[in-house]
Amino acid sequence: MAFKDDLLKARHHIVFLIGLAAAFGVAISLESWKVDKEIRASLELEQTADISPIKLQPLSGQERKLAEIAWKYFENNLQKETGLVNSVDNYQASTMWDTASYLLALISAYKLELIDQSKFDQRMSDALASLARMPLFENLLPNKSYNTVSLEMVNYQNQKTERGIGWSAIDIGRLMVPFNILVWQFPQHTKAVNLVLNRLDFRAMLRAGLMYGAAVDADGNTDHVQEGRIGYEEYAAKSLQLAGLDVSAALNYQDYIRFIKIYGIKIPTDSRDPETYYAHNYVVSENYILDGLEFGWDNTSREFAYRVFKAQEGRYEDTGILTAVSEDNIKEAPYFVYNTVYTDGRAWNAITEDGADASDFKTLSTKAAFGWHVLYNTDYTRKLIDVAAGLYDPERGFYSGRYEKNGKENTAITANSNAIILESLHYKQFGPLLRIGAH
Repeated sequence: MAFKDDLLKARHHIVFLIGLAAAFGVAISLESWKVDKEIRASLELEQTADISPIKLQPLSGQERKLAEIAWKYFENNLQKETGLVNSVDNYQASTMWDTASYLLALISAYKLELIDQSKFDQRMSDALASLARMPLFENLLPNKSYNTVSLEMVNYQNQKTERGIGWSAIDIGRLMVPFNILVWQFPQHTKAVNLVLNRLDFRAMLRAGLMYGAAVDADGNTDHVQEGRIGYEEYAAKSLQLAGLDVSAALNYQDYIRFIKIYGIKIPTDSRDPETYYAHNYVVSENYILDGLEFGWDNTSREFAYRVFKAQEGRYEDTGILTAVSEDNIKEAPYFVYNTVYTDGRAWNAITEDGADASDFKTLSTKAAFGWHVLYNTDYTRKLIDVAAGLYDPERGFYSGRYEKNGKENTAITANSNAIILESLHYKQFGPLLRIGAH
């Protein structure tokens, strides 16, 4: 009878694991996904053959020093009251994207032996406990931003809001990446992960296989808007699929694909019009880098990532400007800029979230340089890393990058940049983070 009672008490835990296992039966073949013959023919890129698989190897002494600098950010910005970490240095707020970045940085730091198991388990337990008790937007899903000390829902100015400002499906998808890793590789935290997941109503953000975010309009109504564009959409959907959720339409690269030639390379862009769909179509490095570092790429994302990378190398060869573009925080208004390969009809466009010109803030992105280097390790990425590896404050972590206009450092220091650097160094030694049965 005791066994039966224990089994009933554990039913949610077991159902979750079974769901993950069933989904993984399909999703474990991410590496061998196929697109149909007509689309595949349009994706051919001869230069792909130039890239050989990277050989995994332990970090050098210098690389270990870089890992320690990146981890310094998370030591400095931990809020002991909640176990959460600030998204920006000394700014007591975080999104679900940045919280996921912290959890992935924590996993990477442990695997790289920057911290011991006791500290890893304590930090992870504290963060998961806060995620299990923080208020939810409309009692459905995590708010877009939280105060990292009080756990109150806040707006993007870190001002308390009782109702919240909505949720981001893309951010929630990223949060599911460390959750999947924990369930498969660190079972001591599976129960805590389950306590978080049991509160969330994923049905609110999924419709017909697509992901929907929520926002509060000027009249106080909740709007639901489809989220994700080529690259980010598929990246965020992969972790949700691993949890057994229907994101089949979001995983389809073909629905809105359009190719733009830059330096003779067909770059994948999203055909959805920003004026109609209320979202810009940023072609940047980050989503493809994360796909490689965390999942190991599928056939299509490998192809697309290489094209996006080669376009940036092409710009360097044409202009002499070292190019590794992504979205990044900056230290002055407008505080966040999308440095892109292509967006809003222009190559090498730099814009704000509102679409305003931000050309003065074009930046070589530190996290992009690290990511491309560990994924490809070419003569060009070695040029990138020679610069990026020096962009740091040894007591605070890595800067976001270096401005193209004047060569000065972009001294914004963030959880996301330092996490991606740790993920990159983890990849160099161990390969992709999401490996079932790896310890």
